[in-house]
Amino acid sequence: MKSVQVTGPGQVVYTDAPEPPASGGVLVGVHRVGICGTDVSIFSGGVPVDYPRIMGHEMIGEVIEGGGTGIATGQRVLIDPAIACGLCPLCREGRPNLCLTGGLLGRDADGVFAERVVVPADRLLAVPSEVSDLAAGLLQVLGTCVHAHRSTHVVPGDVAVVVGLGVSGLLLTQLLSASGATVVGVTRSEWKRELALRFGAAAVAPPDGVAAVITDMTGGFGADLVVEAVGTEATLSQSIELTRVGGKVVVFGTITQGGEGLPYYQLYLKELTLWNPRAAVPADYARGIELTASGALDLEPIVTDELHLSEAALAFERVTSPDSLKVLMEVG
Repeated sequence: MKSVQVTGPGQVVYTDAPEPPASGGVLVGVHRVGICGTDVSIFSGGVPVDYPRIMGHEMIGEVIEGGGTGIATGQRVLIDPAIACGLCPLCREGRPNLCLTGGLLGRDADGVFAERVVVPADRLLAVPSEVSDLAAGLLQVLGTCVHAHRSTHVVPGDVAVVVGLGVSGLLLTQLLSASGATVVGVTRSEWKRELALRFGAAAVAPPDGVAAVITDMTGGFGADLVVEAVGTEATLSQSIELTRVGGKVVVFGTITQGGEGLPYYQLYLKELTLWNPRAAVPADYARGIELTASGALDLEPIVTDELHLSEAALAFERVTSPDSLKVLMEVG
């Protein structure tokens, strides 16, 4: 079967791979796959893997053989890409996303950038016909956004700021708007600001203008919630400054390096709550599928590029382009 493998930093090939083992799970034919930030880091060498590694953890496909409760041959499915032992204290708490010996498809084991994959039945989620194939390509990243959104506890009238309007930021904008929050989207990109307004944001602003918008909107009190969805120390620092006394900051972006330091006194003075959500649990994916099927969320406009798996090198170029959001690749 054909697959996309990373063979070294900056080296990706479209090549043959052995068929996945017939035993040990359900055989799934992969229809579409998506590229996320973790894939980009693996591709660049920033996240080490054993070479060669079949990449990818975002997909939509169809059961070819096998199945489980509610999953039959021919069923369209999403794969929960988390690898979890099911036995450690965190798994027993219902937090397999934090498994002490866990991992991720495409990083710690061969992933879904292939024509077929075998996974345990309990990691499959049925995707109803109300969700288009195109929208289904975003369901995995949506699950991680649902996981982050669960902790926000926003109520109608709360002012919520989303700093960074990439794929995740735009999904979180929709989720927060659907919860009744007054959302302010922040990005330098004019076209992404326009898309956030389409998705329910009450206001948008560039980074150097958002403080004035929040001051005007809240009478100088500050935002009830700020979601950092970029992944830099500078944007986290700004998020802390924008949040009101007693407010909450959700650190959704993955920050891997420090720099000038955070406004630590503001953290103390405002008695802020910071939360770092990580990945998702099966219930988050199920909720994302439910919201998408109901029409509460609009996913298709976030897809900017549709390529074939054989064009993976070009896809990795596109995913870092300022005029690109979600990049999907068709398989087969």
